[in-house]
Amino acid sequence: MGGTAKRTRLAGAAAVVALLAGACSGGGATGDLATDSVESPAQEWAVEVEEEAFDEALPGLNPPNGEPYPDPYFRNPGVNPFIDTRDDVLSTFAVDVDTASYTVARRWVVDGNLPHRDSVRVEEFVNYFDQRYAPPVEGAFAIHSDGAPTPFVQNDRYQLMRIGLQSAAPFAGERKDAALTFVIDVSGSMDMENRLGLVRQSLRLLIDELGARDTVAIVVYGSTARLVLPPTSIAERETVIAAVESLRPEGSTNAEAGLHMGYELAYEAFRPGGINRVILASDGVANTGVTGADGILSQIREHADAGIQMVSLGFGMGNFNDVLLEQLANDGDGFYAYIDDLREAERLFVNDLTATLQTVALDAKAQVEFNGETVESYRLVGFENRAVDDERFRDDTVDAGQIGAGHSSTALYEVALRPEAVDDRLATVRLRWTDPDTRESVEIAHDVRRGDFASSFDAAAPQLQLSAVVAAYAEVLRESPWALGYGLSDVAARAAALPPGLLEDPRAREFIELVGAAARLSG
Repeated sequence: MGGTAKRTRLAGAAAVVALLAGACSGGGATGDLATDSVESPAQEWAVEVEEEAFDEALPGLNPPNGEPYPDPYFRNPGVNPFIDTRDDVLSTFAVDVDTASYTVARRWVVDGNLPHRDSVRVEEFVNYFDQRYAPPVEGAFAIHSDGAPTPFVQNDRYQLMRIGLQSAAPFAGERKDAALTFVIDVSGSMDMENRLGLVRQSLRLLIDELGARDTVAIVVYGSTARLVLPPTSIAERETVIAAVESLRPEGSTNAEAGLHMGYELAYEAFRPGGINRVILASDGVANTGVTGADGILSQIREHADAGIQMVSLGFGMGNFNDVLLEQLANDGDGFYAYIDDLREAERLFVNDLTATLQTVALDAKAQVEFNGETVESYRLVGFENRAVDDERFRDDTVDAGQIGAGHSSTALYEVALRPEAVDDRLATVRLRWTDPDTRESVEIAHDVRRGDFASSFDAAAPQLQLSAVVAAYAEVLRESPWALGYGLSDVAARAAALPPGLLEDPRAREFIELVGAAARLSG
């Protein structure tokens, strides 16, 4: 069974929610058992539900005052089911380093609203946080793995497995020279909530971090596209800053025209062997010219193949098009981030500048091959819209994920172990990617072993505990069937009990406060 088939929506009994607070208690399964894997013990927990029933899950999480923003556009990718290893031992997905979903949700909570469930992508919540993986000793990547009993199920067979991918970071001063072309939405909608003001502030932060050998070009689009700044060296910093400060709202939203002109400039400024990026700053709305995602996306892939990568930066929330911005980044061999405040811009453009700009892996895919002798069933938590057919893992024409220098990506699995198992190996993880310089394919492998798992959840690595609670937060927010019977107050209780050392990380500290605020909003 390939990746596409695995995206069936399944609901589970509350007792199998593997990522929620240990202080809680749960209920039992309801409905008829699924019939895909006859006599499988995992069926104790899995029930198939109709689309309508899924849409009714956890109705209490609807925003308390109705929709707080006009016309945001999100797409629900569904929820991964448990897979019996007698049916399929392979789990294959495109690696993801996007973080937009987490900051979109943060924006909703800070504004006093619960996030739209369709905006939540669990893997982007988890990847927002520093996992503190060790860098590779040699080569471009290191694969890490660990695990622990899930904090909810009173059954040691159910374990949470964490797989971490860590890319190498260049030494200080080794970043490649960059040719950056900003395509900036200055339409009337960007005047809302001071969106364009935040764009200007964000670009100022980035410009201050660039070197004299880097170049910047700026295109803006409203009803039409126009050139604001031709490719200009950062040595002419005052000229570049003046161009940024000149940006003002105007007209409707012709995203296609803006991107077309932006890529023309990017070819003009192209640096062979360097960093070539088109950076789109927008609320994602397109209402003039080619407005549909497919029409705009059809032109992006060929530019990515030519070596010009796309970064999508989302701003604002009313009329916000999350789907278009994510698809543009995916097809453009880049990544998607949402900037809700100046601190997030600082994280992207100051703290994580090299990872933001310099790509070390194209079309990165992971494949986990479970050992059916030790693992009875498994569920990939998140990555629903990143599924890759198992048989296409070594097909290098598949458009997969891109990873920056010094970036990490984390995947969480819920696994049910066979009680009689004696083999220490649980799975083999394979990572395959294309080197952006040589265009050669590289593949590495790593065995996940039971001996690397903690004996209890509280004994697990602090970052694993944090990842579990963050994923639980996302599962409840997206009204996952696997989270039926539990609420945000349960997740907040577990967050408050996280190891004190995590509080040294500002992101973790903020998360604990955020989930508490969301719990209060949920009543």
